Amino acid sequence: MMISHPRIAATSTLLLSRLSNFPLSANKSSLTIPIPIPNPDPFFLHYKTKNPNRLRLFSMASEAKESASNNPGLYTTPDEATKGYIMQQTMFRIKDPKVSLDFYSRVLGMSLLKRLDFPEMKFSLYFLGYEDPASAPTEPVERTVWTFGRKATIELTHNWGTESDPEFKYHNGNTEPRGFGHIGVTVDDTIKACERFERLGVEFVKKPDDGKMKGIAFIKDPDGYWIEIFDLKTIGKATETGA
Repeated sequence: MMISHPRIAATSTLLLSRLSNFPLSANKSSLTIPIPIPNPDPFFLHYKTKNPNRLRLFSMASEAKESASNNPGLYTTPDEATKGYIMQQTMFRIKDPKVSLDFYSRVLGMSLLKRLDFPEMKFSLYFLGYEDPASAPTEPVERTVWTFGRKATIELTHNWGTESDPEFKYHNGNTEPRGFGHIGVTVDDTIKACERFERLGVEFVKKPDDGKMKGIAFIKDPDGYWIEIFDLKTIGKATETGA
């Protein structure tokens, strides 16, 4: 019989050369010699196995986790109509703008890009982000349009009067029933950032050395919304088991 697979052929040759090391019994036909195949390549495992899980492992190994075949429902060719879309804002309802503006500007270093007030409906919107407000137009409407063209901003929504109610509190998404989780902020150094947050009296959900995912922290804003803190030096190591 011809053995066409190069690894199997090599292994067979090696085994035949070692047959002399095995003592033969009187009944030579009953001789049993184990034939291990060291580290067979993925194709051979895929071809020979009857275990469907091995087939899946081969498929996952041969294609990126982010490929459409590994993510049912994923559409990899965006509709031309969505070409200009951007992720522009995440909205939080806040109890007290004075407290929240202090946190997002002083603690997290964001700038107020635009404020919109709606007296008839009794609410205000505050848009913050990591943009230079000096580059914004000075005309109010043009500044609004400019703000809505910035990526990844925070929209703080204040319904007037909530700041005066000592019992008022928003659901942060992380108490039952859970829903919204958190936003994430990249910092230069997670440890140093968290040391500063501690000095500023920021409340922690998780410090960098807590739990299994080291190097990642979670803090709370004044309304209890969670914010993930990480840096680019350690995020790869912290998440490599899921990569």
